[in-house]
Amino acid sequence: MTPGEGVDRVTRAGIGAIWRIESPRLVARLTRLLGDLATAEDVAQDTFATAIGRWTTDGVPDNPGGWLWHTGRQRAIDVIRRRDLQHDRYATLANTTLAEPDMDILIDEHDIGDDLLGLVFMTCHPILSPGARVALTLRSVGGLTTTEIARAFLTPEATIAQRIVRAKRALTDADVRFEHPGRVQRSARLPAVMEVIYLIFNEGHAATAGEQWIRTDLCADGMRLGRVLTTLVSDNSEVWALLALMELQASRLQARTGPNGEAILLGDQDRGRWDRILIDHAMKAMGRSEELCEDAGPYLLQAQIAACHARAASIEVTDWTMIAGLYETMSRVAPSPIVELNRAVALGRAFGPAVGLGLADQLLDVVSMQQSHLLAAVRGDLLENLGRFAQARQEYERAASLTANDTERVVLQAHAARCATNEPQ
Repeated sequence: MTPGEGVDRVTRAGIGAIWRIESPRLVARLTRLLGDLATAEDVAQDTFATAIGRWTTDGVPDNPGGWLWHTGRQRAIDVIRRRDLQHDRYATLANTTLAEPDMDILIDEHDIGDDLLGLVFMTCHPILSPGARVALTLRSVGGLTTTEIARAFLTPEATIAQRIVRAKRALTDADVRFEHPGRVQRSARLPAVMEVIYLIFNEGHAATAGEQWIRTDLCADGMRLGRVLTTLVSDNSEVWALLALMELQASRLQARTGPNGEAILLGDQDRGRWDRILIDHAMKAMGRSEELCEDAGPYLLQAQIAACHARAASIEVTDWTMIAGLYETMSRVAPSPIVELNRAVALGRAFGPAVGLGLADQLLDVVSMQQSHLLAAVRGDLLENLGRFAQARQEYERAASLTANDTERVVLQAHAARCATNEPQ
C-alpha cells in the first residue's frame, strides 16, 4: 500500500463515520422537503457519493453536516424542478438557496429533532410489518447499510434489500407523507416506535438464531435509537424507561460470555464485570421515568426488575420477592405468556421451585408456548432444583432441540448432561 492509498483509506473511513452520524438527519430533512422517503434516500445517497469524491480530494469541511445538508438540498430542489417546473414550492426554495456549499451553515437543532421524529414515525408506520419496520428504521434512522443489517440478522442481503424497497413502496402506495405528528397521534403511535427499537436491541441481546448468543452491534444500535428518542420525546415516562431497560441489560453484556464465546448465565456471572457507568446512567434514566409517570408502564416495570438485579451483589441476595411482585403487576398491565414464565422463575426463587413449577405448568396448554424452548428450559431448571433429575434432563433436551441459537443449545445440552449424572442408576 502506497502512502497515498493509506491516507485515502483513512479519509474514506472518516467519511463513513461522519455519514453514519449525519445521514439520519439528512434523510429526515430531505424527507420533509420532498415528502417522499424513497426519493429522499436516493438524493441522500447521491449527496454521499459527491461527498466522497470532493472530500477525499479537498479534505473534510469544518461543518460536514452543513455541507451535506446544503448539497442535498440543492439536489432536492433539482428533483422538485424536474417534478414540476412551475411549482410554487420550487420558486420559494430557489429564492432562499445558499451560494457556497462549504460555508459554515447554521442548522436549527430543534427543526432537526422534529424532522428526525417525523422520520421515525414514518419508518415505524403501522401499515408495515414488524420486520419491515425494523429494517427500514435501521436503514433510514440508524444509518446502517443493507449489508450491515443483513449481517446482523443473518439474513441474505437481497432479502433485506427487497424488504426495504417493498416497505418504501408500501408507504408510497398508501400515500404516507412525511409529517410532524401531533400530540394525540404521537401518543397513539409511540408504542409501535418503542417496540421496533426494543426488537432491535433484543435481537442483539439474545440472538434468536446463529452461532453468536450476543450481537453487541445491534444492542448499540438499539440504545442509540433509544437515546435519540429521549431527546425527541423527552416528556414521556416509557421512553425514558425503555432507555433505562436497554442500558441495564447491556451493562451485563461483557459478563454474559466467556473467553471462547460460551454463554454464562446470570447466576454464574462475575458481577465485577458489569458496567457500573452504564448502570448509573440507566438509573438516572429510570429516575426520570418515575418522575414523569403516575402508574408504571411495561417498560418501567421491566427496568425496575432489571434494577433489582443491578443492585444485588449475587443471585442469592437478589430481592426475588420484589421481582415476583413486579411481574405480578406486569401480568395486569401487559399480560402475556412470557411475563407469566418470568413470574414463574421469580416465584421459584422467592418461594421455592414447587411454586414456580406450578405456574410454569399452567403454560403447557398455551398454544404459543408449546414449541417454546424457554418454557422447556425453565421447567428443566425448576425440576432440577426439586431433585427430579430425569424429568429435568428431558426438559433440557427438549429445549435444546427447539432453540435455533447454537450457543444456547450448548448450554442446555450441558444442563441435560449434568442432570443425567444425578439420575438414579
